[in-house]
Amino acid sequence: MLSDRSATTVRATLPAVGAAVEDITARFYDGLFAAHPELLRDLFNRGNQAAGTQRRALAGSIAAFAAHLVDRPDERPDVMLARIAHKHASLGVAPAQYETVHRHLFAAIAEVLGDAVTPAVAAAWDEVYWLMANALIAIEARLYAERGIATGADALRAWEVVERIEETPDVATFRLRPADGTPPPAFRAGQYVSVQVELADGARQIRQYSLSGLPGADVRQISVKRVRGGAGPDGEVSAHLHAHARVGDRLRLSAPYGDLVLDETVLGGLGGRGGRTPAPLLLASAGIGVTPMVAMLDQLAAAGHRGPVTVVHADRSPADHALRAAHRAYADALPDAAVHFWYEHPEPGHPADRTGRVDLAALPVAPGTHAYLCGPLPFMKAVRSQLLAKGVAPAAVHYEVFGPDLWLASPSSSGPVGEATMSSTVTGSRAA
Repeated sequence: MLSDRSATTVRATLPAVGAAVEDITARFYDGLFAAHPELLRDLFNRGNQAAGTQRRALAGSIAAFAAHLVDRPDERPDVMLARIAHKHASLGVAPAQYETVHRHLFAAIAEVLGDAVTPAVAAAWDEVYWLMANALIAIEARLYAERGIATGADALRAWEVVERIEETPDVATFRLRPADGTPPPAFRAGQYVSVQVELADGARQIRQYSLSGLPGADVRQISVKRVRGGAGPDGEVSAHLHAHARVGDRLRLSAPYGDLVLDETVLGGLGGRGGRTPAPLLLASAGIGVTPMVAMLDQLAAAGHRGPVTVVHADRSPADHALRAAHRAYADALPDAAVHFWYEHPEPGHPADRTGRVDLAALPVAPGTHAYLCGPLPFMKAVRSQLLAKGVAPAAVHYEVFGPDLWLASPSSSGPVGEATMSSTVTGSRAA
């Protein structure tokens, strides 16, 4: 993929670029938003920009992609690219925007690294950028075509709120129907939609929220946690939805995207009806990370899935556990499911060994288990480590991050940077 000459240059300069990449991305965003303030207003997550998490996630993805090209020249990190492309497509990113990003990114590189950016260095890193950008453009074009969307500009359409359910003091479920009366697009359990709202200052901010079940053929639902506290715009979209979205209101939604979905080959044909024995599943979540797991359990129950399923969830208390009744009911509908809920503040009678943080030491984990994780990054790292210690293959652990994926920004190389199945989310947030 990467030419031999560029590979040599990238390998030699990767330490210097890696050491400066956060400074580079900071300068990049400053320049980009100065020239195109509409991108910060209407596309990028202002909360992530204010917190610096987007900058760290972008830095991690650039370093990971370049390192992959150098270390594995005969293969492309397709899983990482697919995760990024799904998020970009949900936002309506268009091919022309990659040229804009290129211009400002390389201006930032030259500004930070100065004379070290020789023509040969610039050419090598230019090749890295366009290998990544052109791969993303191609994947995003396919995703748009699969959904009947001609361009990124057509990514969002109007949906009407038909029901609002207060799940907990901080989580509300919104059931929605396409405003034009057309059937809603199909989705796979675990996928999400982008939701755009117009805020008081006129900004049209976008966030991603998992589809949390299938309440009816013509209705889709999302469950939104209100993000409280913190300075700046963090949580502004969730706060707006909680304060203002009522039955009859309209929101703009994307088609469903996301690649944290149940693998039908692992399931032996969904429901185990494909002639193969379904692999054991473990669905682990914490907090609002429960939403894709409830959708997966809904799908498994509806399909009559017969394989073993272990359900793990962590929350502050039963009252804070959004979709708790559905979480339990869908699991109970499966013939071979075990449910384990951990609470920091349990109700009376809750098992003492499931108080506090999730500890899988006493849980049996069957050979060949495939695990799906969603929740805060520290939770997923801890659960993943426990699963690997129990013999679960790294390739069988799949995850979703709500917000910029900072796993790639970790200095440790034992995480997803070096594993094709662990992937990166570069743009957007699904929790604020």
